Amino acid sequence: MASARRERGPGAKRRVRSRTLAAGCALVGAVALTALVSLVWLPYDPADTSGGRLAPPGAAHPLGTDRLGRDLLTQVMIGARIALAAGLGATAVGGVLGVAAGLAGGFATRWLDDAFAVLSDILIAFPVLLLAMLMVAARQASLGPAILAIGLAMSVTVARLTRILVKRVLAQDFITAARTSGTSWPRITVEHVLPNIWPTLLVSLALHLGVAVLAEATLSYLGLGAAPPNASWGRMLREAQTTAFTAPVGVIAPGVLLAVLVIGANLVADGVRDVADPARRRS
Repeated sequence: MASARRERGPGAKRRVRSRTLAAGCALVGAVALTALVSLVWLPYDPADTSGGRLAPPGAAHPLGTDRLGRDLLTQVMIGARIALAAGLGATAVGGVLGVAAGLAGGFATRWLDDAFAVLSDILIAFPVLLLAMLMVAARQASLGPAILAIGLAMSVTVARLTRILVKRVLAQDFITAARTSGTSWPRITVEHVLPNIWPTLLVSLALHLGVAVLAEATLSYLGLGAAPPNASWGRMLREAQTTAFTAPVGVIAPGVLLAVLVIGANLVADGVRDVADPARRRS
């Protein structure tokens, strides 16, 4: 009984949290390794159609070929590169813009803060994917505009969260003490505000990574993402849906990797939340 209680104690909780983070890092790392390998080596040229239409998996083509005769393993590896570039790029854009806007809203005067809150509530009512589709549709469909559109759409939720966190920190007694002692607002931001809000922001950005990957795949599925000959998992799913029963690997391979990357990002977010949040560590 005593040993069972010890297994359910803080040590067991830490092991579970570390396993969650390790599992997430392993899944994301596997996709990242595939993307890195694709930068220096590919089984075939992406435009090579000499493999034969819908060839089954074999020694020459481990995943078979698509309906145009292109090697599916090559397409999947390039898709990993595009998925990571879109996810990390959109998360970076959304994080930088969202945190900057949230800090400005948190330190703003009352009427500016109220205007910021109303504007963010209006923008957040629109789904991220819908905002990204509207932005990409207004420009030429390619990976760059897709990343920018997804990042701008995500920045609204990041800004709203940052503003709430900043307001919560500024209401603490140690901020009043710092202001009484003559500390400037920039120094308060660096020394007090950011250290107290970064764990929650980091978890939010990790979750947004999975959202960005799914958004890019959806845009590519609709023809609004990376343009050919770049291979995107979303476009691969669209092209393979008509042959899903005769050549299922064309659907299974990009679908499984897309799920692996999104699940990995969510596990990383859960692990980071448990490790970085002091309140959860104390509990």
